[in-house]
Amino acid sequence: MQVARVDPFFKRLAIVVAIIIALYILYLLIPVIVPFFSAFILAYLFNPIVTKMSRIMPRWLAIIFVYAALILGFGILLWWLLPTLWHQIQAAIEYMPRMVQWYNEDFRTWINGFSQFNLPALDTQVVSNTFIEYLNKNYNVEDAQSFVQQVLSSGMMVINNAGLVVLVPILMFYFLFNWDERIKTWREALPAGSKDKIIEITHDCDEALMAFVKGQLLVMILLGVVYAVQLQLIGLELGLIIGMVAGVASFVPYLGFGIGFIAAIIAGFFQFGVDWVKIGLIVGAFVVGQAVEGYVLQPLLLGDKIGLSPLWVIFAVLAGAGLMGFVGMLIALPVSAILNVLFNHAYAAYTQTNFYKGRKQYQLFK
Repeated sequence: MQVARVDPFFKRLAIVVAIIIALYILYLLIPVIVPFFSAFILAYLFNPIVTKMSRIMPRWLAIIFVYAALILGFGILLWWLLPTLWHQIQAAIEYMPRMVQWYNEDFRTWINGFSQFNLPALDTQVVSNTFIEYLNKNYNVEDAQSFVQQVLSSGMMVINNAGLVVLVPILMFYFLFNWDERIKTWREALPAGSKDKIIEITHDCDEALMAFVKGQLLVMILLGVVYAVQLQLIGLELGLIIGMVAGVASFVPYLGFGIGFIAAIIAGFFQFGVDWVKIGLIVGAFVVGQAVEGYVLQPLLLGDKIGLSPLWVIFAVLAGAGLMGFVGMLIALPVSAILNVLFNHAYAAYTQTNFYKGRKQYQLFK
């Protein structure tokens, strides 16, 4: 009995339609996939610690111990940090009258005296009214009823986000608990002919990522301390907040320096006025911080972990920002580390080809 052959065109069309349907379903499931993906990434980062601790205790107990250590550490940090942050937030709120005064007495006078511009004077009450008008226009808080509705709406968003906050640790627990079994299953599913090479490449990518994450976390913490200590010694009231933000934002190269520098200069003008000695010290603090990051912290803690030159680092960050915005900037260097490992393996394979070795049948130019 002869079996009817399927037209190749319709076969390809069916494959394309199936791929489109699958991608559309994935798009619809993004809100469901995000917490699972986040939990998987966190489990990947904490798995080495859990694995080491599971050698001396049951794995479920090791996971609970890690959770308890994280909660305790975060609580101690908040207990130490919140009073200082609250004081500095109050100081930031009190900067509004100072800002208006500095604008009227210093900045406006200087601009009007040395240019053809005639900047108008500002009044604190006018600024406050403008802010209230902005809230009424953009957030519809004209009366108490609308304000309550906004609060309830925000409360529902908080509840939804709180649900994610609870869900992610639960998913992370299950990922960590069954990590070894899951890895074993994936290994057994690999094709026998390429199994060893795939495992080798995966192992190299894992080493590059973990070394980058560990080194980058230390760089962020130490750089934040360097910035905060210097700004506090200068006497900048918002020095702690600015230093911490600059340190955390340094996960994206040059972003922490840019944000911290601009914020510190603005805060310095508001607090000290046109005091060029203080402004110069703030500039010097960020120059020292950048030098410490570039010549001490990164070479010692990161080194050649991702194997990219400074030019490629800048290109990777800009390319990530151009393709995916801020998220692209965040993942640019980890993705670059993986691509660098893949390129090294591809180049090693290329050097073993007859084309590279110049065999006669592969010569393009004679």
